Amino acid sequence: MSDGSGSRAAAVRAVAAVIGRGQLLDVALADSGAEPADRAFVQALAFGSLRFGHRLKEVAALLATRKWDALSPEVQALLLVGLYQLEYADTAAHAAVSATVAAARRVGEVPAAGFINACLRRFQREREALLAMVDQSVGGRTSHPAWMVDAIERDWHDQAERILQANNIHPPLTLRVNARRTTPEALAEELALAGHVTHTVPFAPSALDLEKPTDVRALVAFTEGRCSVQDAAAQLAVPLLAARAGMRVLDACAAPGGKTCHLLEAVPDLAEVVALDIDAGRVDRIRDNLDRLGLAATLRVGDALDPAATGGGLFDRILIDAPCSGTGVIRRHPDIKWLRRPRDLTALVERQQRMLQALWPQLAPGGRLVYATCSVLRAENVTVIRKFLAATPEAVDVTESASLAVAGLPPLPAPRGPGLALVPGVAGTDGFYYACLERAG
Repeated sequence: MSDGSGSRAAAVRAVAAVIGRGQLLDVALADSGAEPADRAFVQALAFGSLRFGHRLKEVAALLATRKWDALSPEVQALLLVGLYQLEYADTAAHAAVSATVAAARRVGEVPAAGFINACLRRFQREREALLAMVDQSVGGRTSHPAWMVDAIERDWHDQAERILQANNIHPPLTLRVNARRTTPEALAEELALAGHVTHTVPFAPSALDLEKPTDVRALVAFTEGRCSVQDAAAQLAVPLLAARAGMRVLDACAAPGGKTCHLLEAVPDLAEVVALDIDAGRVDRIRDNLDRLGLAATLRVGDALDPAATGGGLFDRILIDAPCSGTGVIRRHPDIKWLRRPRDLTALVERQQRMLQALWPQLAPGGRLVYATCSVLRAENVTVIRKFLAATPEAVDVTESASLAVAGLPPLPAPRGPGLALVPGVAGTDGFYYACLERAG
């Protein structure tokens, strides 16, 4: 019978790859060596250890006789995985300790086994005092890096801790109904027959939240193209674009194709939808999603900063789903807390500004451009749009009127500038920012 050390070792490898080598968690999990039967458990351990890892890292610093940075990534990961099980997971304490200590040998850290054992057992004895010390800081009790706490506090003031805490909540699995193949009511009934309870989202009529997340690949409705996975906040892009039959639309930075597909599902008589992405492999993912859903678009590989990349001509609608820090989707991607650095923002903001400048000339007079990010930081949102509006006299901010046309939107915190902001902990969605700009004339 297995002692459980194999699954812990796989989780440790994945966590170490993220915190020590900067690897994306999805990639790290694929390379972790987890047995097929253990994959769900390994994923839960790795996600949880990274989600609460900054709090647990501070605990480990109080437990360890050596400085955190002096420890190898594997030893750091062993501490995080072990502490996570003791504090957050539904695992018997003795099993969590013994299996994690045994995992040290599996990941090549035999000399550290005693050290790991001592730290975990001391945490069991002194848990309340240790956590009380760590939780004195906002970063400690919300488990975020200090720079991210500072940035969100600066931008959101008294709402900051609410946002930070919401980043640690397990997100719902939200489906988007393919309007060309079924209806929300019919899909909800189909899922109910399969034992799934769903809930509607007032401002996203094509959205269904599953009460209990599941592997979407096990849903017949997904494999047969009647639905896709897309957070309700991301589903706002299409109604804000307000495209109509006969229009030509550009989706820049389109991969993996969620918004392209939603647009084609919602407005079937568009003249053309051009889906552009800089990465050929990611364009293949757009193609796969289009094929599964029975849709068609013009796919192009190229950099949105290159005027020739879109194929020429003017567009009635342009969607810029700009590359960003991802600080609005941390609840789905806790590795962002470890991989993102404050210095990254300078390059991201520069690219966001250049994308607006490059694509605006391709918008037809009277057309609408929607700028979107999954960030909650003003530097990537309000500041970028305010600067663009100041430099572009023919650009008119119509976000307020566009959002009024979306029925069911809850009261949202003001972004203190142009645009519309959804933040975790308020609308029950991921964090998203939208600005709707129209070209006068």
